[in-house]
Amino acid sequence: MRVLLVPGAGGQAWDWHRVVPLLDDAVAVQLPAADDTAGLAAYADTVVAAAGTDPGSVTVVGHSMGGLSAPLVCDRLDVRRLVLLNAMIPAPGESGAEWWSGSGHSDVDIGELDEVERFYHDLPADLLAEALARPVPGQSETPFADPWPLDDWPDVPTQVVAGAEDRLFPLSFQRRLARERLGLGVTVVPGGHLAALSRPEELAAVLRG
Repeated sequence: MRVLLVPGAGGQAWDWHRVVPLLDDAVAVQLPAADDTAGLAAYADTVVAAAGTDPGSVTVVGHSMGGLSAPLVCDRLDVRRLVLLNAMIPAPGESGAEWWSGSGHSDVDIGELDEVERFYHDLPADLLAEALARPVPGQSETPFADPWPLDDWPDVPTQVVAGAEDRLFPLSFQRRLARERLGLGVTVVPGGHLAALSRPEELAAVLRG
């Protein structure tokens, strides 16, 4: 089954490059993150296009901000499983900008860590150097302004996966959000917010399951 890997803010397919070789048929999606004309509908179009012609049944994985766009393809592809990895779980009509307060994240104490300590704290030294040497990806505010367009969560089996050491969306916050918004528990994997980079083997094992 093809696995579509949807990145978070910044839209980098590179974020999945350590996971792709560990899955039988995986496609890392590159989103038009820096394009101010691209909203959530354009992101969904990009995911569908990345699936290719006649992809058959697919699993869609949305990381972080990818939680806003990944569910939007469930009525356009034969999605058999939707996986949310350290993801924003939206409510109907809620924009990404509103999500921070609506989800209660604004009340979560995540400290005053810099970007390296918050996102890259668990990367091996060589991979950290590679990540920091890459151009800083741009992220338009346009998709964050779009109200989430679905009336209900898609009728697709959904799995919420959370990194045990996530410093942006702490595990306790993710457990509460998944329970309140989807009535689901959480599958815990090692690693932080970028578990696809820091712990690809463990994450791939969950995705294969």
